[in-house]
Amino acid sequence: MSHRPARRAFASPLFTPHGGDRSARRKARKQLAEATTRARTAATARPDGTASAEQPLPAPLYGPAGRPGPASARGSRLKLPAHRMTTAAACGAYPFLAEGGLGADGIYIGRDVHAEAAFSFDPFALYGRIEGFTNPNILLAGVIGQGKSALAKSFALRSVAFGYRVYVPCDPKGEWTPVAAALGGTSIALGPGLPGKLNPLDAAPRPASATEEAWAGEIRKRRLLLLGSLARTVLGRDLAPMEHTALDVALDTVVSHAAATRRTPLLGDIAATLNNPGLLDIAGGTLSGHLGDAARDLAHAMRRLVHGDLAGMFDAPSTVAFDPGSPMLTIDLSRLGSSGDDTALVLAMTCASAWMESALTDPDGGRRWIVYDEAWRLMRHPGLLQRMQSQWKLSRGLGIANLMVIHRLSDLLTAGDAGSRGRALAEGLLADCSTRIIYRQETDQLAAAAQLLGLTSVETEAIAQVTRGRGLWKVAGRSFIVQHLLHPHEKQLFDTDARMH
Repeated sequence: MSHRPARRAFASPLFTPHGGDRSARRKARKQLAEATTRARTAATARPDGTASAEQPLPAPLYGPAGRPGPASARGSRLKLPAHRMTTAAACGAYPFLAEGGLGADGIYIGRDVHAEAAFSFDPFALYGRIEGFTNPNILLAGVIGQGKSALAKSFALRSVAFGYRVYVPCDPKGEWTPVAAALGGTSIALGPGLPGKLNPLDAAPRPASATEEAWAGEIRKRRLLLLGSLARTVLGRDLAPMEHTALDVALDTVVSHAAATRRTPLLGDIAATLNNPGLLDIAGGTLSGHLGDAARDLAHAMRRLVHGDLAGMFDAPSTVAFDPGSPMLTIDLSRLGSSGDDTALVLAMTCASAWMESALTDPDGGRRWIVYDEAWRLMRHPGLLQRMQSQWKLSRGLGIANLMVIHRLSDLLTAGDAGSRGRALAEGLLADCSTRIIYRQETDQLAAAAQLLGLTSVETEAIAQVTRGRGLWKVAGRSFIVQHLLHPHEKQLFDTDARMH
């Protein structure tokens, strides 16, 4: 039975600082060699203490100092053979690797925080290339002061270099006017006493692929949809069946008279016809009931656009012509956004967006951005939400990407109670956004954000702690933490806190 020698603990002088002299290091190596020899001799001794007849262990291949020369790996880099594997194998071997990114195609946004790489984004380049990316629409949410407006503006400005055109149908604070001026675009200011006027009943130019009869039917449908949206917004309710019929009859009557006089119909003509019960009853023909009596509330609702707080803006021929070659077009409604009642702002936006449709519905108009800034103000008006949803649905066929900017995800819940038509429209807009960009949310808003977007616990914690200019990007189910980077000129142009400084 062999006995293992007891381990001897000793402090090796080899681990003394390198500053010692050379003789001390030689002495230390000699002591270590002697201790090693004694240990081997004890391992081969018999139990009675006499020496074994077995041969002693061979001397070590290298001395106590290790392998000499360049191969010792001391003072030079260790050279190992290269090893290659696929990314799938790498993710399995080390599952905490950063996301591979969306590729280099598109508009530069900033820095992917986890991958430490540039982050670029272009919804049209991603469409059809990434599984689950079904539309180019974007939702951008974040509390005040986190840089979401700067992201929207820089994205619009940089996209112009890629041939995009940018349209802002509602600029409630006038912040997009300097951006349009810097790009050589157009900004139309509307408000009481201002010279700018838009006629939302202007007919869009007929595409070459559409016949005159088919295009006339399309124009009629758009005008009827506009009138219905305006009436529902003012009345605050859905229209009754006879009210729908009254709008239909009034529109046909006005269009026929305008065609005879070779002019464009106006909202004032619609309001006057609705306020003429005898004319409506005659135009209704064999329809049962009295349309004039049913249209009484409609007449008062349309009167606000002609004689109310919006008088002079949308009841006259347009003072500007749409320029499809302009890189950016904004509608400045800052004169209407200061009051506590958002109804006037929503009515103006409805009319302005209808006027813009002459360019938006042109399939040969190229790629376009439609920016709905401060969209949280629109959530309580189902009529406008319905118009937005129809534009969302047509985005792929028309080459349009819609960008909706709100403060909190819970703003979508203000569209109505659960199960209501307004809530369904708002949730439909969210479902039709393949890209969701979430900047910091307040603690009391995290539960609503996680529920609406299906966020994980890690993502929910991230949007509670991200700093200014940094946000969570959810692109077709893939997640990125992106730091938005601005050029110094962009910072000066997009500064919305100038008055605070």
